[in-house]
Amino acid sequence: MPVSVPSLLAVFAHPDDESLSSGGVLARHAAAGARTGVVTATWTEGTRRAAELAEALRILGAGGPRMLGYADARVPESAPGGLRFLDAPLDEAVGRLVVHVRQFRPEIVVTHDAYGGVTGHPDHVHTHRVTALAVQAAGLERLYPDAGEPWRPSALYLATHPHSAVGALSEFAHAGRALRTVPDELITATVDVSPWLARKWAAVLAHRTEVERGAAPGLLAGFPTAVRERFLATEWYIRHETISAAPTQTELTA
Repeated sequence: MPVSVPSLLAVFAHPDDESLSSGGVLARHAAAGARTGVVTATWTEGTRRAAELAEALRILGAGGPRMLGYADARVPESAPGGLRFLDAPLDEAVGRLVVHVRQFRPEIVVTHDAYGGVTGHPDHVHTHRVTALAVQAAGLERLYPDAGEPWRPSALYLATHPHSAVGALSEFAHAGRALRTVPDELITATVDVSPWLARKWAAVLAHRTEVERGAAPGLLAGFPTAVRERFLATEWYIRHETISAAPTQTELTA
């Protein structure tokens, strides 16, 4: 009997983060018939990058864009007249995301790790914080009571890179990018996404603005195919339980 693949809601900071960080897992889950979706913290509908995001999600099978509507920390025109994500009241940002979690009702949620991935972009770091709080809050009926019926995902997965992946990331380092990786022992899921690599790469390329300006998609496009595939063919995650399977304790233990 085939193994059931859980529904997955990914939460990332910018259009293109979903494809770069979790495009393979998103494509894998969608191909297996699971519900998949993506919430993007910055940029708004009607902007060029929102249209590119819609195309990338179509390629990955992840539905339409779900956007919190905040501005990128470094690009004010990403949300004309709107707050920067970093400047928005924390309670407001968490509440907006709780709405999406309760509406989608995913079994698992994926987001950036505490470093904000290898680049450490401040929007990535803040997305990690907001998502961790929202996943917890979504299951508590007295928090954000107007955001829908409570829902508690089974697990939160943090997209990350282990120290041992530095070799695969070396071209990024040569391009002057700082690398933030985690100890290998923290990794709880190492996913070979090579069967979905063509779809993942097509989704990355859909973010044409980032390709043209030489951001991460543009850097990858300029690498030799073998180097690019080494970078994209594996995805690493740290799992955080949200529903405890442990017996009830009478004291705190390490």
